[in-house]
Formats: sequence, C-alpha cells, structure tokens
Amino acid sequence: MRAKQEPHPESILVDEEEILTPEQLAAQWAAEAPEAAGPVANLVSSLVVLGLGLAGVLLSLQLGLGTPAEPKPGMWPFIVSLIVAVLSGVQAVIGRTGGTDGEKFSNNSWYAAIGFATLVGMVLLMPVIGFEIPSILLCFIWMRWLGGERWRSAAVYSVVIVAAFYGIFIAALGTTIPRLF
Repeated sequence: MRAKQEPHPESILVDEEEILTPEQLAAQWAAEAPEAAGPVANLVSSLVVLGLGLAGVLLSLQLGLGTPAEPKPGMWPFIVSLIVAVLSGVQAVIGRTGGTDGEKFSNNSWYAAIGFATLVGMVLLMPVIGFEIPSILLCFIWMRWLGGERWRSAAVYSVVIVAAFYGIFIAALGTTIPRLF
C-alpha cells in the first residue's frame, strides 16, 4: 500500500497565491488591459470593415453566385462578405453609442497589418507555385513572429497544419486548389 504524500510547502504557497476569485481575476484583467479606443475610433474602424464587406459582396457577385445545389465561385465569398458587412454595420451603431470595448491602437496593432499582408502574399503566390510552400511560410510567420512560438515548434506545427489541410482538401475532398505535388 502506498503512503499518502504531503504536498511540498512551496507548492501550497504558490497555489494559494494563484487562486483568485472571479471578481479578483476580472479586476486583474481590467488593470492589465490596454486603453479603450473610444466611440470615434470604434465608428471609424467599423466603417472601414463595412466598406471591405461591401467590396467583397460586389466582387463575389461578379464571380457569380449560382444556386445552393450548384454554387459558383462567388457563393461563399458572398455569404462571408455579407455577414462581415452586417456585423460591422451593427457595430457601427453600437460603437457610436458605446465604445468602451475597443482597444486603442498600439504597436501590437501592426500585427494585424502584417498578418493581412502575408495573407495577400500567400494568395498571390498560390497560383504560381501551389499552396504548399506559401501556406507553410504563412503558418511559420504567423506562429513564429506574430504568435511568439519557438523556431522548432513553429516549423513543426506549420508542416503538420499544411499536411492536414492537404489531407482534408486534396486527398479527401478532391478540391482543385493549385498545388505543387
């Protein structure tokens, strides 16, 4: 029979310090949160996203929607763009009157721009060299520099993720994504 082990005194001290009530945890998060952007910044950002959503709707209409039984290339971009436009319109109304949730722009805001630019780069490279290499590079950049992963884990996860997408979309579903292999 195995004797019951007593916990180490230091681990008890650490556990007691880390246990916070939900109110204490909420107060800690509020103290560490970035400054609120304010209603004007929320309205402007909502209008920018609304413009992008409406542009997506117009571009997807040019591709053709088809029917639910026989969708054309514009069907899913249309649905996603419409959802983005509606949600940003709602946010424009709420953000104009509220505006306490949005974060003020900081140096971390550039991460979104870098993420968008690398995504555009991947889309431009896919027809030229297939989806595998641009996707691995995109995953690696996002994990290593935007996500803060270590070099080795970012490299391994990038390859695993792209292999999973390859297995799902090319091997299982037989889609016609431009590919190298």
